Order: sequence, then structure tokens, then C-alpha cells
Amino acid sequence: MPKLKTHKGTRKCFKVSKGGKVKRTRPCRRHLLSVKTTRTKRHLRKAGGCAKGDARRILRLLLLK
Repeated sequence: MPKLKTHKGTRKCFKVSKGGKVKRTRPCRRHLLSVKTTRTKRHLRKAGGCAKGDARRILRLLLLK
């Protein structure tokens, strides 16, 4: 049986914390940043969490569970 590969798109978007929770980067941080206020950009720096149902699916794509 061949090795299983991780889903590359998922690997780029999500990280797993030490406690096993899934962290994600917030959207709207890529382009058109000159339009957004400094306050908005500052708040978008913080990592967001994931719902429990989504976390199971993400962990399976990352081959961690």
C-alpha cells in the first residue's frame, strides 16, 4: 500500500497547537491592504480557531488522526 500524502492546501492554511486545537489564519490579509484601516489589519494578525466538526476533518486531511 502506498504512503498517504497530506493535503497541501490544508497544510498551508492550518496549524495544530500543542493542546491539539486547530488554528487558522484569518481571511482578508493578502491584498488591498491600503484600503483597510490599521486597526482592522492589527486585529487580523491574531490566529482564529476552528469549530469542532471542522477540526476533525482538517486533522484527517493533515493525517494526524
